[in-house]
Amino acid sequence: MSLSTLPALLSAAAAESEQLSDPAVPAWAIGLLAFGILLSLLIGLVAFGGGREHS
Repeated sequence: MSLSTLPALLSAAAAESEQLSDPAVPAWAIGLLAFGILLSLLIGLVAFGGGREHS
């Protein structure tokens, strides 16, 4: 691939991405899933270290 075809490929990719304006999964759903995973890991960490003495 030469450098002269790179701008043409980028403009074609940009044109395709403009047509797909509605994502399959909403952004708030991904954020809620990430929050749930992190919260469950935090609860597991607190439960695991809850009965240990501090050194």
